[in-house]
Amino acid sequence: MNPLLILCVGIIAVIGLIVVLRVNAFMALISAAILVSLLAPGELSEKITRVAEAFGSVAGSIGIVIALAAVIGTCLMESGAADRIVRSFLRVLGEKRASWALMGSGFILSVPVFFDTVFYLLVPLARSLYRRTQKNYMLYIMVICAGAALTHTLVPPTPGPLFIATAFNIDLGLMILMGLIVALPAAIAGLFVCKLVNRRVPVPMRSYAGESESKSLSDEELPSLWLSLTPILLPVLLISAHTVANVFADSETVNRLSSNLVNERIAMDADEGRELAQDLINADAGAHAENVEQLAQRLLQSGIMADAGEASRLARNLTAAEIFSRTLDGPRPAQRMADVTAVLGSPNLALLLSAVVAMVLLAWKRRMPLKILSQTVEKSLMSGGVIILITAGGGAFGAMLQQAGLRDAIVSSFKQDSTSVSLAILLAAFGVTAMLKFSQGSSTVAMITASAMFAAMGINSDMLGCHLVYLALTIGTASLVGSWMNDSGFWIVSRMGVLTETETLKSWTIMLAAIGVIGFGFTFLLSLLFPMV
Repeated sequence: MNPLLILCVGIIAVIGLIVVLRVNAFMALISAAILVSLLAPGELSEKITRVAEAFGSVAGSIGIVIALAAVIGTCLMESGAADRIVRSFLRVLGEKRASWALMGSGFILSVPVFFDTVFYLLVPLARSLYRRTQKNYMLYIMVICAGAALTHTLVPPTPGPLFIATAFNIDLGLMILMGLIVALPAAIAGLFVCKLVNRRVPVPMRSYAGESESKSLSDEELPSLWLSLTPILLPVLLISAHTVANVFADSETVNRLSSNLVNERIAMDADEGRELAQDLINADAGAHAENVEQLAQRLLQSGIMADAGEASRLARNLTAAEIFSRTLDGPRPAQRMADVTAVLGSPNLALLLSAVVAMVLLAWKRRMPLKILSQTVEKSLMSGGVIILITAGGGAFGAMLQQAGLRDAIVSSFKQDSTSVSLAILLAAFGVTAMLKFSQGSSTVAMITASAMFAAMGINSDMLGCHLVYLALTIGTASLVGSWMNDSGFWIVSRMGVLTETETLKSWTIMLAAIGVIGFGFTFLLSLLFPMV
């Protein structure tokens, strides 16, 4: 069957099962994965087995991170650390800038904590502020949503961005950094969108029907600000440190190889040596060329050399194994540091250390017995397990699209020589993700499904004209567009904010669409200014 036809069948299956038949997202994704696998080429006896293998591969790569993030979020809530962060923002900025404080709180807390949990935490503060000021209730509600929604869809370790980074093989530290770079200006612009919504939909605060609002803790019962921030900042710092260390280690390797190439008189000067060293490392010549003929062929294939005779001459002079061996011998302090940060900056270990800190903080501040702490952790892991199933199901769906041969069908339809192609791919990713969001309601499912589809197409940075992180961020921003009554977030905001369905459509839906488009605009602008290829 034609790969593009298989793609259409897969999309129809996912949307039809979730939207029409109201099937659970995991059941829909895994069913669609099996259907696509059956339609794709391959031995019949392997078509179901490969779905399970793909599911296990994705679950193994991100399951630990998602589970630990769920534990961290629960502990931050129960210990009062999240409350302390919010109050500190309000104390520093004051009531006049309360909207900035609420947005900043949502922005930070939604990195390790799921959106609905953050909203539950911050809504009482918005209601309390309205009681004091008697104005801007809709503004307070919307800025919470804007700040929390942006980091929820752009910054790992929340499941959607984490899966996207994994699907496109993007360094997690780079994904965190670029997600924050896009989310921050989008949040600032979103504040003005929220003010416009507040003027157009001036809704007063209404009482909950027969429900009492949660009692807040006193300042003395809350942990300090630095302790509260530690579980959030620790994994970010460790993962980012590994990304930075890798940059220095790579630069160190290039410099040493360049020097050796100049010493061997293969390169004329330092500039030529550095350029050739970088090309050789990219071509991975040292690892794969075992003899002169293989090396000469690889130099031609990689584009380092255009003439076969010149390639043979260079290959005779360059014994790749020896050159690389000499490069890797001797002291390499930057590489040793990268080796250390590779352990400490591993997402699994970084999140585990953060989870331990959060658990200790919870047990200490709430004087919680170990048995109760264990039950609290178990409850958070149960909620995280559902997200892992959905995420791994989406990964299996994408892997089966790869088995269908979708990459070759898509690649052949693109010309790789213009900025318009880059824009076309990004716009296609934005449109598909927004359609998936509108169709089935979940931003996470939309991100997982869209990234799995585009990863299966085999789009690379050369085709895109910029780093794949921009495609990842495009999918993240698009998942904000199209929230309506099939989105659980819609009902959380409507119920907890005590808004009617019409008011929620006029405020929440429009605001999310606006910041999604704004975020995409920043993403595309960055892809032009800093393509990173």
